[in-house]
Amino acid sequence: MADSKQDEGFKVVDRRLFTEAGDLREEAVEQERRDQEAAAKVAKAQAAAAPAVPAPGATPAAVPPAETIAPSRSFQMLVDFLTRNAAAMMGGMADPQTGQAYVDLEGAREVIDMIDTLKEKTRGNLAKQDEELIMEVAGSLKLSYMEISKAAAQAMAKKQQAKK
Repeated sequence: MADSKQDEGFKVVDRRLFTEAGDLREEAVEQERRDQEAAAKVAKAQAAAAPAVPAPGATPAAVPPAETIAPSRSFQMLVDFLTRNAAAMMGGMADPQTGQAYVDLEGAREVIDMIDTLKEKTRGNLAKQDEELIMEVAGSLKLSYMEISKAAAQAMAKKQQAKK
């Protein structure tokens, strides 16, 4: 009975790719070969499933409508995160230490540029709802940025005039 309890312990498996001498282990070579075979099978299956490209001048067969893309909660959360950061940098939130709103127009511009890049890079790969969200957010933030920068420029001009 004591022997069976000793067998129930844990097993240590050496998963290093190289031996102490620096040679590649046989298990690693075998695993790499299996991985390559699996990748080749997947590529072959994808090539077989891919629609054939019509020859130049040939009449294309009826193309099925594009699959609709479901809205992504993760994408919406990312856009919301970026939007909140941009709004905070434009004075939309008070600094927790001072209690006063702070304005970082350069930081806000960078976040707005990130949203523009995200919009550009995801064009055609978003659900209609996600695309509308990012378009609305980008436009709204740009308008707010312009208004705040204009107000900041006017405030700076008044300060300059007061110093004279």
